[in-house]
Amino acid sequence: MAEDRMQLQRWELKYVIPEELALAIREFVRAYLEIDEYGVGRPNLSYTIHNLYLDSDELAIYWGTINGDKNRYKLRIRFYEDNPKAPIFFEIKRRMNDAILKQRGGVKRHAVAGVLAGQFPGPDDLVSGDARQLVAIQRFVELMIHDHASPTAHVFYEREAWISASDNSVRVTMDRNVQIAPEFESRFTAAMNDPVLVFGRMVILELKFTGRFPDWFKELVRVFGLKQGSASKYADGIALKGESHFYRDGRRWPAGLDPADGEANRRARLERVAATLEGA
Repeated sequence: MAEDRMQLQRWELKYVIPEELALAIREFVRAYLEIDEYGVGRPNLSYTIHNLYLDSDELAIYWGTINGDKNRYKLRIRFYEDNPKAPIFFEIKRRMNDAILKQRGGVKRHAVAGVLAGQFPGPDDLVSGDARQLVAIQRFVELMIHDHASPTAHVFYEREAWISASDNSVRVTMDRNVQIAPEFESRFTAAMNDPVLVFGRMVILELKFTGRFPDWFKELVRVFGLKQGSASKYADGIALKGESHFYRDGRRWPAGLDPADGEANRRARLERVAATLEGA
C-alpha cells in the first residue's frame, strides 16, 4: 500500500471555480507540485472518492454545519473502489477555529461491521501498524456512540490532487462532479440512489497547507482573482436535495436548535449554493 499522505492538521482555503479556470490553475500549480500518484494517467488526472457520512436521526452534525457551530466535526467512512479487498478508512474531520484537524484509521473490510457496531478492531483488522490509526478509530467509535450516529449520506466526487515532492506540507486539490444521495446502510459500493449534483459543473479548489501560507499561493490567488468561499459537500448537498430525504423516521429537530433559526440558516445556505450553480 502506498504511503498515506493525509494531512493531520492543516489550514485550507476553498474556492468554487469554473472548469476553464481550473485548467489554467493546473498549469500554474504544476510548476510547484507534482500530481498525486493515483491520478497519473487517469481522465482529468483524477481518482474517485466515496464518503459515507454518519449522522444522528435528527441530523445534528449537519445542523451544526448549517448553523456555523465553532468547533464542529464530521464522521465519515472513505473508500476508493468497489474492490472487496480494498481497505476502508474511518475519518474524523474537525474544525477548531480556522484550523482543520483530521484523524484517520484504515481497516480491512471484514472488520467494518464490527466497528459500526461499536467494537474496536484488533491488530489483524488494521491496514497499518501505526498506533495513531487505532486511536483514530477508537475516537470515531466514541463519537459515533455519543451522537447516536449511523450511515446517512453517500458523497462521491472525482479528485485531482497536487502534492509536494518532499513532504505533505502543501497540497492543492480540485474536486469535480460532486454528488450526494441518501444511504442508510454500509454497502460500500459505487452505486448511488437518485443522486443530486451539488455544485453543477463547478470545481471545488482547495489550497491546503500545514505551516506558513506559501508565497506562491498568494501569487496564485492574485493572478487568477480568486474569491475565497465555503463549500461543504455534505451540508450543501443535503440542503440542496432536501433534508426530508435524509431523515430516517420523519422530521425532527436536534435538542437546543430553534427551528426558526435553523430554517433561516438553511435558506441562506441554499441561496449561496444557487448563486454558485448560476455560474456553472
